[in-house]
Amino acid sequence: MMTVTHAILHAFDFDTGSMYLSDHELDMDEKLVLSFVRRHLRRCVASEQNMHGEFSQDSGFSEELRLYLTNLTSFVDLSKQIAEFFWETLRTCDDLVQADLLVADFEESAEAPKGDASSEELERAYDGTPTRRFAILLLPRRQTFMHSIEHPAGGSFNEIVRHDATLPNPSGKVDTYVLVDCETMSIDYRDKLRTIAEAEVWVMQNLLLKCSREPSSHEVIKSVEHIVEEVAQEAGKNAAEAVSRAKACVAHSAEVDERVMPEQIGQQVFKDEPRLMERCEQAMRDAELPDEVQVRRAAARRLTKSHRIRTDTGIDISFPSEYSSSPDYLAFERADDGTISIIIRNVTSIENRS
Repeated sequence: MMTVTHAILHAFDFDTGSMYLSDHELDMDEKLVLSFVRRHLRRCVASEQNMHGEFSQDSGFSEELRLYLTNLTSFVDLSKQIAEFFWETLRTCDDLVQADLLVADFEESAEAPKGDASSEELERAYDGTPTRRFAILLLPRRQTFMHSIEHPAGGSFNEIVRHDATLPNPSGKVDTYVLVDCETMSIDYRDKLRTIAEAEVWVMQNLLLKCSREPSSHEVIKSVEHIVEEVAQEAGKNAAEAVSRAKACVAHSAEVDERVMPEQIGQQVFKDEPRLMERCEQAMRDAELPDEVQVRRAAARRLTKSHRIRTDTGIDISFPSEYSSSPDYLAFERADDGTISIIIRNVTSIENRS
């Protein structure tokens, strides 16, 4: 459950050089407004592409946020400071993109896992204390076309006009935002490189937050898959089968306690081949992957639910990753001549998919 305590929208118009700062918060009693804000926040919280970081000691933003959290600065005043920073910074970007700024203070209670869950899983999932976060979202405006109804002398006239002030749909992606845990001050964020005076800059990470950068769960999982694939290929093993097993291991680890340990994934994939296991562990150390990464169950399911392969004969196959270690459903067999056969077992029906 999510409760939005404060939210405010500041508007920028870089074409006319105008900034419109709001003196009032958004009305969270309006269902339409609340739904819009909540859905964007939920997408940001749940994104597997969130990078992680900690404030540096010289971060001015962390000090301003602490003033707000101790009631020494109002929400509106802090949001205006943030808006002024983005206005002055973004207007100097070479690749200028129209955007508005949403700032929010919200709480989210963990939800118990669906289906059968042990008492330990329920306790881990929800300890009764909601997580309070401070959020900053840069909402890119979309270019849309709409009708315009005119009434000149002699009758009505409908024409098509371009409109550049449309906010992203609640289901749309936002590529620049930050979520700060108000208790631990840990940071989840996404950023994109922008060009200022011909130099590439991470605006959110290096200019506003001044924070460290730890890879996202998406980056870590993809790195693990890439390493497993390379190790399998070097050893002449079936790389597709190895990667699908890695995905299944990731999904299982995340389902248990919402964390993944990269080295353990390699150990499970190559558990019957110590040499490959050691090679995989060394490759992960060389890649400086973290010892563990937090991965939400829903994100893990999205990333690892299925595995797609393509044969050199042009056949595409998609299958649940967990089937890679279940010979009752799927098997890869290598013949003496080096060719591979893919055997699908226990099928009761087949349907066409367009």
